[in-house]
Amino acid sequence: MWNEDIIVPLGFFGTIIIVSIGIPLVRALAKKWERQPSRLAIAPEIEQRLARIEHSVDAIAIEVERISEGQRFTTKLFAERAAQPARIPQSTNSRSGGSDAR
Repeated sequence: MWNEDIIVPLGFFGTIIIVSIGIPLVRALAKKWERQPSRLAIAPEIEQRLARIEHSVDAIAIEVERISEGQRFTTKLFAERAAQPARIPQSTNSRSGGSDAR
């Protein structure tokens, strides 16, 4: 019924028309949505509570950082101690032949 030579150009030009009309419409709709004010009004009690929660989370983060720093320090000490050869301490006991003048 339709000739192939006419279908391809009609499809191309139809797509161009739809895109050229559609892009400005989508941009206008997006700008309209961005301009609308937020309709959610947060109560002052909730804002204060959220501020306290935020402060608590910050304090916890600082404490966790301190704990992790202590863990890194302990791990470093253990690694240094493992790298050194074990030393047997010499006793300076009087029974072992040392002289103790009293």
